[in-house]
Amino acid sequence: MHRLTLYFRLIRLDKPIGIVLLLWPTLSALWLASNGVPDWHVLLIFTIGTVLMRSAGCAINDLADRDFDRHVQRTAQRPLTSGQIAPWEALAVALVLAAAAFVLILPLNGLTKELSVAAVLIAGSYPYFKRFFAIPQAYLGIAFGFGIPMAYAAVQNTVPPEAWILLLGNVFWAVAYDTEYAMVDREDDLKIGIRTSAITFGRFDVAAVMLCYALSLGLFFMVGWQHGLRGWFVAGVLLATACALYHFTLIRQRDRMRCFAAFRHNNWLGAALFGGVALAYLAA
Repeated sequence: MHRLTLYFRLIRLDKPIGIVLLLWPTLSALWLASNGVPDWHVLLIFTIGTVLMRSAGCAINDLADRDFDRHVQRTAQRPLTSGQIAPWEALAVALVLAAAAFVLILPLNGLTKELSVAAVLIAGSYPYFKRFFAIPQAYLGIAFGFGIPMAYAAVQNTVPPEAWILLLGNVFWAVAYDTEYAMVDREDDLKIGIRTSAITFGRFDVAAVMLCYALSLGLFFMVGWQHGLRGWFVAGVLLATACALYHFTLIRQRDRMRCFAAFRHNNWLGAALFGGVALAYLAA
């Protein structure tokens, strides 16, 4: 039981914020791709698959970062970094979860399966981008948003331009919320040489976060408007905008704990966008 608890912590099931940050844009894409009537089988597959792939990504991330995490206050006590589990265990957990996710999508069409391979490669390579890429959060946005083109592929057996627009919007959203997250670890990351957007943006970090929020919300609004969504959809976007403005009040002084609170609050921003889409279709 103790081992299972450590694996539970390794894949961050005790911290579900990462799951919902993947799930909200995926659900929004499913609703838009199906004009508000997603097949419940597909919905179930994508919901469970999101949990499995995020969990596998956490294990791979900790495996790649185990020598860095011990120097960061927030991550020093993670199971792998602190030596409570071995590297091979983390790899085994990641492989089992990834395999389970692939088995889950077997009933879906070939295009979705092909995109799932790309999703695994992107998720597996993300931790290494922090070694050299100045804004790895942009790559994270692709990894966290790849459920969007997969959702369109599963529903329509094609990936239309609007899916890529939504993915781009998700990249901007990820840069915004993960920069807030990186602002928490900035001092530690500077010492160990990790590249993050919070370091790259420097004194313009707050402005960059707000610009990314604006671009993300603008792209999302454009796609929903082209679908003919009004009313509840507009209300959802306005509520998400209010969330972004609230985050500005939290991060402008660059206090570590308030930056972390802003990051966690993005759950509500994503929920507002999805809720707006779902309710708009329901009210139509």
